[in-house]
Amino acid sequence: MTALCAARLDAGAAGDDIPLLRADGVTKWYGARLGCAGVTFDLYPGEVLGVVGESGSGKSTLLGVLSGRMPPDAGGVHYRMGGGADLTDIHALPEGRRRLLMRTDWGVVHQNPRDGLRMGVSAGANIGERPMAVGARHYGTLRGQAGDWLSRVEIDADRIDDRPSGFSGGMQQRLQIARVLVNGPRLVFMDEPTGGLDVSVQARLLDLLRDLVARLGLAAVIVTHDLAVARLLAHRLMVMKDGRAVEQGLTDQVLDDPRHPYTQLLVSSVLQA
Repeated sequence: MTALCAARLDAGAAGDDIPLLRADGVTKWYGARLGCAGVTFDLYPGEVLGVVGESGSGKSTLLGVLSGRMPPDAGGVHYRMGGGADLTDIHALPEGRRRLLMRTDWGVVHQNPRDGLRMGVSAGANIGERPMAVGARHYGTLRGQAGDWLSRVEIDADRIDDRPSGFSGGMQQRLQIARVLVNGPRLVFMDEPTGGLDVSVQARLLDLLRDLVARLGLAAVIVTHDLAVARLLAHRLMVMKDGRAVEQGLTDQVLDDPRHPYTQLLVSSVLQA
C-alpha cells in the first residue's frame, strides 16, 4: 500500500466520511460538441483523484467545471464549505465568494506555469499575493513566508527577489505550486502538472508533489495523460473517453486489472511503448 493510500485510509478511520467535493452528473457542451457528460463522483478530504484519457477525452473540460472556471450545462458541483457538513453548489455562489474560495480553500496548478504566475514581479511577490488577498499586510511576515515556501519547493531562498521569467520551466512550476499552497488550501486542481518537462525534471517534481500532498493532507483532482503520474499520485482513477467516465476505481485496481476495453487499450499502449 502506498503512503498516499494509507493517509487516505487514516482519514476515513478518523470518521471524516462526508465528501469534500461532489460532482453530480456534470455535463458541458460547446455548441453541438460535447465536452463532458454525466460525470459523477465523490472526493473525500485527503484523497487524490486522477483523471486520465487521451487528448479530447473531456479531462480539461471537466477540470474547468469542477474548479468553477466554467459553468455546467447540466448537473452540479458541490463543495463542503468551512468545517460544516452541508454541500454548497459552487456555481450558485456569488462571484465574490467564488473568488475568495479560490484564494483560500482552493488552488489551481496550470500545465503552463506562466498561466499561474505573474512573470513581471518577483518570486517572493508571487507567493505573497495570495496571503495579501486575504488580509496579510506585515512585510516581514510575508517575506519570511515566501522564503519558507521557496525552500519547501526546493528553490534557493536567495532567489526570492528574482522574477520567474529567469527561472527554468521546472522551477517555474515549483514556484507556481508554492504560490498555490501558501494559504493552506484543502483542495487543489492540477492540469498536467508535469507536462512539457524533461523526464528528470518530471521525476523531481513528482517526488515533491507526492511529499507535499501526503504531508499537508491535501485533496486533489489531477488531470493527466500519463498513467505513471496517475499511479504515483492518485488514490483513485477515473478514465474518460469521448467526454464520459468509462471506468472508475482504486488506481492500482484500474491499471492492473482494467475492465473497460478503452482502459485496456490505454494500459496496453503504455506497456508496449
